[in-house]
Amino acid sequence: MKRLDVIGNISRDLTRYPDDRGGYRLGGAALFLSLAATDAGRRAAPVCVLGSDLAHLVEAPGLDTLDWSAHIQVDGASTTFDLEYDLHGELVGVGTDYGVAEGLTEHALRHVNLYPRHTYHVCCRLPLNVAAVLDRLGGNGTDFSVDFFLPSAEAMIRAAAPWLPKASTLFVNAAEYRLLEQVIESRTLPELVVTDGPRDAVVRRFGRQVASAVPPPHPPREVSGAGDTLAGTFLAHRSQGATAAQALAEATAAAARYVAAPSLPIPAPRRG
Repeated sequence: MKRLDVIGNISRDLTRYPDDRGGYRLGGAALFLSLAATDAGRRAAPVCVLGSDLAHLVEAPGLDTLDWSAHIQVDGASTTFDLEYDLHGELVGVGTDYGVAEGLTEHALRHVNLYPRHTYHVCCRLPLNVAAVLDRLGGNGTDFSVDFFLPSAEAMIRAAAPWLPKASTLFVNAAEYRLLEQVIESRTLPELVVTDGPRDAVVRRFGRQVASAVPPPHPPREVSGAGDTLAGTFLAHRSQGATAAQALAEATAAAARYVAAPSLPIPAPRRG
């Protein structure tokens, strides 16, 4: 089984809800997705840029299960997100400082050039130049999957559209699916996973639904990272021979467990 190289951000996040849930925590799609894949039995490596404030993550307890060989660390501040949600878990506001992640595209392209036969997942989020990365992957005939982040999804989907039929799996939520339908026909996509919060998640293959699963009803404490947890779990199980239905059942269960009991505080650097 090939390692899964996850191109994306790792960040310091503040999540806020009207009922005082949330707080400061680790975030970033590359982290959540890599952890979920690792927990499901697949070796995963974040292809990311860490600032000096998060350089210690590679040795932090609970994160040392990841393969950190694909990251780089540079002087400066890591990405930060301020994520505001309503009581239903819908994102209503985002504040962002990308920090050292402005160098992610250059790092990702260099990594792909060195390892063109690895398997990749691309977290299609700013500040990544998605067109440049997908063009390199598609041109190499590399196996890759993608997902999006709703605040930037419309622009990112349009930028990614020429290469989406080459993606092994595409992950979107219900709102992103509506944006996707405006730029590309779903019947051209080999495997499309559509989530909808606590409602049915489905898998479509070339436009035909082949699987569905209802997430277990766990009350959410934290929704940020749930989609990444689902994607990482799904990809890990598919790589181990699971059917789409089996992988989706495992993935929705993992995401439900995550939202009920998230646990990624920002670890303090080791002394000495």
